Amino acid sequence: MDVSQVISSINKKNEKGISELYLVACGGSLVDMYPSKYFLESEAKSVVTGLYTANEFVHATPKRLNENSVVIVCSHGGNTPESVEAAKISMELGAQTIGLTHNKDANLLKYSNHAFLYEWGAESDVKNNPMAIILKLAVEVLNVTEEYVYYEAFKDGMEKINEIIKNGEELVEERARVFANRYQKEDLFYVLSSGASYGHAYGFSICSLMEMQWLNAAPIHSGEYFHGPFEVTDKEIPFILMMNEGRTRPLDERAQAFLDKYAEKVEVVDAKELGISKIREEVVEFFNPVLFYSILCVYREALAEVRKHPLETRRYMGKVSY
Repeated sequence: MDVSQVISSINKKNEKGISELYLVACGGSLVDMYPSKYFLESEAKSVVTGLYTANEFVHATPKRLNENSVVIVCSHGGNTPESVEAAKISMELGAQTIGLTHNKDANLLKYSNHAFLYEWGAESDVKNNPMAIILKLAVEVLNVTEEYVYYEAFKDGMEKINEIIKNGEELVEERARVFANRYQKEDLFYVLSSGASYGHAYGFSICSLMEMQWLNAAPIHSGEYFHGPFEVTDKEIPFILMMNEGRTRPLDERAQAFLDKYAEKVEVVDAKELGISKIREEVVEFFNPVLFYSILCVYREALAEVRKHPLETRRYMGKVSY
């Protein structure tokens, strides 16, 4: 079954239909879920949503979890113990679980009422990657429960985003090399964004920089930048600003104006410049993080190359007991 069929079948299982959607994962998989959280919190009038790191979901399971709940659990390898346990608990409490993984033999699939094996790698179409699939699931939940007014605009955007990304990757290829050469000896980065993309500011910090490059990093919401964090701004510390297209762009523009005045090491990645405006304005903001993920991958690969620190290098993950 495809995404729409899965959600439709779940919604018909009981009289009340779907009342809430929980998004549960760890690390990069959790980051992939943030746009869906933002989407539903923005657009839904009745459907409740919650975003949980898996081990917290296991130890502090939401009391309202029930047979009207849908729990999406994502794990790339499909065997992350916390994520598998979260799916197991959800199933035991009567919720409908949807598992996403890249591994057809994953333990997660044992506790998934429905499952999606997603594509991965540079050659895959982004609409078949986990962030896009989860977003499509969230849109379908909203559509079957409340009739999403921009449903067709969203589907059109999903068809356009892959080409926008490919063009954007070509546009930033040289910029990414310049960035990497300029900042290869830095050991701290602040990453700013807003709206649906704040999750990727977090993700690029903890996964791309901290995990994959062993560099210190911190995400900052563009709207919160002026409520404390901007006091560390100077001409020595690097900032990466992801500029969104859509309703929260003024937050990013305000941060950019301040950085232009008081900082010197600033890398701006602007979704509007990268062509995302080809997607209708009513839904474009939800596609910003899908674009930013792929574009920032170009940056991290350039940084890894110049620093001679392969992205796969680990000293703890999968190597020691934790």
